[in-house]
Amino acid sequence: MEDDAPVIYGLEFQSRALTSLAAETDAIQFLVGTQSLKNDNQVHLLDFDEDNNSLNKTVFRHREGEIWQLSTSPGDTQIFTSVYSKIFDNKTQHSATVWRLPEPEDDSANEPEIQGDDDNLAQAWTLEPLCQLENRDLGDVISVLWEPQSDGSRLISLTGTHILMWDLNVSDAEAKLTSSVALEGKGHPRFTTGRWNPHHNNTQIATANDSSIRGWDIRTMKEAYKIENAHSQLVRDLDFNPNKQYYLASCGDDCKARFWDIRNTTSAVMTLSDHSHWIWSVRYNQFHDQLVLTSSSDSRVILTNASSISSEPCGQLDDDRDSIDEEREENSDDGDDLDDLEDRNKEPLKEGVLATYEEHEDSVYAGEWSTADPWLFASLSYDGRLVINRVPRAVKYQILL
Repeated sequence: MEDDAPVIYGLEFQSRALTSLAAETDAIQFLVGTQSLKNDNQVHLLDFDEDNNSLNKTVFRHREGEIWQLSTSPGDTQIFTSVYSKIFDNKTQHSATVWRLPEPEDDSANEPEIQGDDDNLAQAWTLEPLCQLENRDLGDVISVLWEPQSDGSRLISLTGTHILMWDLNVSDAEAKLTSSVALEGKGHPRFTTGRWNPHHNNTQIATANDSSIRGWDIRTMKEAYKIENAHSQLVRDLDFNPNKQYYLASCGDDCKARFWDIRNTTSAVMTLSDHSHWIWSVRYNQFHDQLVLTSSSDSRVILTNASSISSEPCGQLDDDRDSIDEEREENSDDGDDLDDLEDRNKEPLKEGVLATYEEHEDSVYAGEWSTADPWLFASLSYDGRLVINRVPRAVKYQILL
């Protein structure tokens, strides 16, 4: 029972921005943004074809500047935001724009040819800008957060020193600033990242500044909790457990990923120390939250089982058992292997590293799970290499069985 080979896709320019399409639950799709100082940048919409184990691409022009972050609407597959840098008055500014992906029928004359090795920009579509999310008085934008599992009408933008809440009206192509709060503290702290909590009726977010993590109640725009010195160095990324409402993951420049119960933040409930350089990304699997993905400057992506602090401490969800029958139908040749696994794997999956993926040769800045397939994820390294990988079949079956 062999695992499928990884699918590797190369971008023309350096890249660090990757996201899955939050509103897409049928097709396996990802957005990738490039970082080029000399050329027009691009946004690539990648559609994974499971039958042929291949990627189909659609390229869009992004002339505004280097893309630092992409984030997609949870309510509309065509709407997304980009955070990008541009030169203005000999100074670098970071801005955010809400965009609409054009439908093929909207611009058929400009439809790119998917096949061939021609220059990407000659084939690229033009993105439709809807509005900007910026207030120059409050600083440059570093990140945009969409309200989870919503219609996509509320967003938060983080600047270095402020949290800004926006109401987005797509039909009128405008965003209104409804509230904001400043980050205060000794030494002029600055935000590095943030994450919207999908629990508590979407009333909380978490942010990182330096080595600390703060929780905010966005109804009052006041601090709800604080984790001082969550890491010994800079905190790079955050993610909430989608199935356990009080659990938060963090990672940073101390080469560690930590897990927190925000009701008691005196110490982490688990620490992972499997990377040898900065960890840029940590992501819970949205369906099986014991599976955690970390991406690092050591050029590796690591899949870890953290079942003891997950919603599946015994390793399975009852609803998933039906999928085994589908697996047997699709992989009839592996039927004996499935039966053997079912006999052998009565014990829960052991905690710790499940798989290490080493297809990258540069710093891996992002790793994202598919929103349509719980066993598939993409990772992106700075040299523009995107890799599609899967959870090992043995692990998958052990969880399901």
